Amino acid sequence: MRRAQLSNFSELPEGFDYFPEFLTRAEERGLLHTFTTLEFQAFNFHGYVARRRIIQYGFEYNFGSRRATATKPIPAFLQPFRERAATWANLKFDEIIEAVVTQYPPGAPIGWHRDVAQFEKIIGISLNSSCRMRFRRYRKSGQTVSVLLEPRSAYLIQDIARWQYEHSISAVKDLRFSITFRTERSQGRRSKNSNTARDSVMPSNENTTAS
Repeated sequence: MRRAQLSNFSELPEGFDYFPEFLTRAEERGLLHTFTTLEFQAFNFHGYVARRRIIQYGFEYNFGSRRATATKPIPAFLQPFRERAATWANLKFDEIIEAVVTQYPPGAPIGWHRDVAQFEKIIGISLNSSCRMRFRRYRKSGQTVSVLLEPRSAYLIQDIARWQYEHSISAVKDLRFSITFRTERSQGRRSKNSNTARDSVMPSNENTTAS
C-alpha cells in the first residue's frame, strides 16, 4: 500500500502520518451500516460521562484501576481494516491488540491528552464527517498545530508524536465515527514514558475544546 505524501503537513510532529482515502466510499457505507447494529456504551472517566460513546474490542481500559484487561475479540467486520492498518504501519497483523469504535454526536470533542501508556502505536480511521486534530508539546509551551481528518482517511501516531506531544479533537459539527487500533507497549518501555495524570483519553476539557 502506498504511503500518503505529507508535503502539506510539514509543521506536524515527527511520527504523525496521514493517509487520505484509506477507505473506499463503499467500505465506509458498509461500516456505517454495521455501526447501527452496535451497542455503544457511555464513555465514563472517573464518574464524568462524556458526550461520545464507544465500544471496545480486544482490550478495554479501566480508568479506575488504570489497567487494560481482555474483552470480546476484535470482530470479523473490522479484520480487513486491521490488516490494512497493520500493513500501512509496518506491523504484524496480531500486533494490533485493541480496536475501539467511537460515535461522536454533533458538539462532542476530546480534550488534551496522550493515550494511556499501556499502548504504543495508534492508528485511527475517520468516517462520516471530518474533524480537526490538534497537537501541542506535552507539558511544554509552544505552538499548537492541527490537521483536518477527512472522512475515510487514516492517521498514525508513533514515536515523537506519540510521547512528546499530546493531542485533542475539536468539537465535531456533524455526526462522526472513528475506528482506533492500538498496539501493546512492552512493560519495560511502558514505565519510561508513563504519566497517569494526563496519559488518558480525557473528557475533562469537553466544554472548552470547541474552537
